[in-house]
Amino acid sequence: MKAIQYTAFGGSEVIKLVETAKPDFTEDEVLIKAAAVTVNPADIKFRSGILQSRMPIQLPFIPGLDVAGVVEAVGSKVSRIKVGDKVYGGKFGGTYAQFVVLKEESTGIIPSNVTLNEAASLVVSLVTAYSFLIENAAVKPGMKLFIQGIAGGTGAVILQMAKGLGLYVIGTASANGIELAKSLGADKVINYRTEDFATMVNDVDLVIDMVGGDVQAKLFGVLKKGGKLLSAVQPPLQELAQQYGVEATFVSSAYSYQKLDYGKSMVEQGIIKPKIVRTLKLPHAARAQDIVSAGGIDGKVVLEID
Repeated sequence: MKAIQYTAFGGSEVIKLVETAKPDFTEDEVLIKAAAVTVNPADIKFRSGILQSRMPIQLPFIPGLDVAGVVEAVGSKVSRIKVGDKVYGGKFGGTYAQFVVLKEESTGIIPSNVTLNEAASLVVSLVTAYSFLIENAAVKPGMKLFIQGIAGGTGAVILQMAKGLGLYVIGTASANGIELAKSLGADKVINYRTEDFATMVNDVDLVIDMVGGDVQAKLFGVLKKGGKLLSAVQPPLQELAQQYGVEATFVSSAYSYQKLDYGKSMVEQGIIKPKIVRTLKLPHAARAQDIVSAGGIDGKVVLEID
């Protein structure tokens, strides 16, 4: 089968299209003929090697965190998924390929109202949104949420799920992202290039950080006492959490079909809509990663697999 692989860490030039063996699967796994994957910021971080101290990978490595496609075969103990099902799911690495093996536990049936490309674009976002809003924050209607990076591929899905759950949602974006976030129901959007959210937001129950960097320290100041800061990017400083009297946690989302099914219901109701900004073929994975690396992407970049 064809797959994208790299044998050394570095820039996008290390990415190669290779011919490799079709993967084997075990009794609790499904073999998927892949139709689409997406490029996530973490793919670039893994490729650069900066995550080796925290989440090491072994070279040669096939990247990818999500996939959508059609089930070609199932293990002997698989009961929920059958051959021919259109499915989506994820794992940490190994999905930029024509065939992908996933645990049944990490595989869901795609929403009935989306394409396979759109389904792939939702995997990481739905799992992350559930992990933040339900698993870690146990949100309730009327709570006030601030999303740093509200218009990105995952931020936009968190926004839509939060609005579906009755939250008041504020976030930062720029350029076209401001209008996108407003069109998806955001109550207030702040242009991070020209405005300072620290002077405009306060008394927030929950902050979700999708950006990280030095600006993360300013996020503590918008929370109310006892509030929560959850980051998908980097571990927040516990000294600042104690200083402000809040909880602060780095969240790494585990894949599960239960999380996907929760989001699937919202997708089928029209509460959550996928947003794809670019579609390229698998051989152009390096270019696709460069597009994501450049930033300013208000939606997902999809790689189609023939």
